Amino acid sequence: MPHTFFAPDLTAALSYTLPEEESKHAVRVLRLAAGDAVVLVNGQGGVYAAEVADPNPKRCQLRIVEARLAARRAYTVHLAVAPTKNLDRMEWLVEKATEIGVDTITFLRCARSERRELKLDRLEKIAISALKQSGQAWLPQLTELTDFSRFLPTVTPETTFIAHLEDGERTPLARVAALGSGCCVLIGPEGDFTPPEIAAAFGQGIRPVTLGASRLRTETAALAAVHTVHVAREL
Repeated sequence: MPHTFFAPDLTAALSYTLPEEESKHAVRVLRLAAGDAVVLVNGQGGVYAAEVADPNPKRCQLRIVEARLAARRAYTVHLAVAPTKNLDRMEWLVEKATEIGVDTITFLRCARSERRELKLDRLEKIAISALKQSGQAWLPQLTELTDFSRFLPTVTPETTFIAHLEDGERTPLARVAALGSGCCVLIGPEGDFTPPEIAAAFGQGIRPVTLGASRLRTETAALAAVHTVHVAREL
């Protein structure tokens, strides 16, 4: 199977030159030679079949053979999650959610959040790597840390759900995840959303859901939510 490279600035062209780091990897590590087939994706649905024209380790030139626009899902998946103090767990989440398929990941700053700052550079690189590995064509949008109170008014209440652990009636996410043209699920920090935050979500018309009987870690709950949305759509 041809190796995949990320080309975010590629839209329509007959050739493409890999940046130096990717060129070195292609020629020195993968040992690609002239005529070898590769695939380019731009993260915006563009998929390009190409072949190596000049295996230069500093400026590897590719010849575009075929271009197509990958079909996009008929629904969107938006995950809004409070990042954990341990950044490794968020990196794992971004990788796996990208592989499964997610359109947007918004990072929430909640009352009980242990991480108050977040740099997206590393997470974006992980998303790109997962995109290439999984054969996805659409790169998820990663959003900077956003205060919970500022995020709530931006969502569509009818298709937004909050997963929390407080007492009260909650609907299994699988029963409602297929409503509308998209689904947004809110996942709180390790200590869960506070009662005032949950009340604020209810005040916006956001409904409570459950992901099952087990008490899940933040990153586990977030990935379970993404997977549940896809499964619900396939039923």
